[in-house]
Amino acid sequence: MFLKGERCYTEKCAIDRRAYIPGQHGQARHGKVSEFGRQLREKQKVKRIYGLVEKQFRGYYTLASRKEGVTGDNLLSFLERRMDNIVFRMGFAASRPEARMLVRHRHVLLNGRICDIPSLMAKPGDVVQIHDGSKEITRVVEALESVDRRGVPGWLSVDKKAMKGTVAALPTRADVTMPIEERLIVELYSK
Repeated sequence: MFLKGERCYTEKCAIDRRAYIPGQHGQARHGKVSEFGRQLREKQKVKRIYGLVEKQFRGYYTLASRKEGVTGDNLLSFLERRMDNIVFRMGFAASRPEARMLVRHRHVLLNGRICDIPSLMAKPGDVVQIHDGSKEITRVVEALESVDRRGVPGWLSVDKKAMKGTVAALPTRADVTMPIEERLIVELYSK
């Protein structure tokens, strides 16, 4: 499920080669999944993509439901604006857990100040950059070299040479390219 690494960008990706779950009985599984099961699976998938625990995810859902607009779109916007996700999307890290580690270990600056809170929400106009002393970290340099293959969303602008990026706008639903059905999450929490 959204594996990290270069292999998933090639034809050798295990998810593309086998569309069934691993194990001896993976192909023999024919059970019908209930509506609740689909909703729960979607929520768990999004939690794992962004690396959140239930309490954090529930808090983001509560914020999204209180804000004006479509709750599902608001939820995805909040999740995309987290500092660890922005560092990953800008290409400073190869995965979200790695981006979270960069933030926690104080390698990231937000508007010129050290940021060590991965859940911090960025606003439009915020400048995110790698600390000057951390620009030689091998993992960061390698991640920046492979960012072109993954792509940078339109709501972010990145200067690869300076290892600096700007949050140009708020993310919209169209900017989230992962196969997420936020409608199922909203239905699950609305019960």
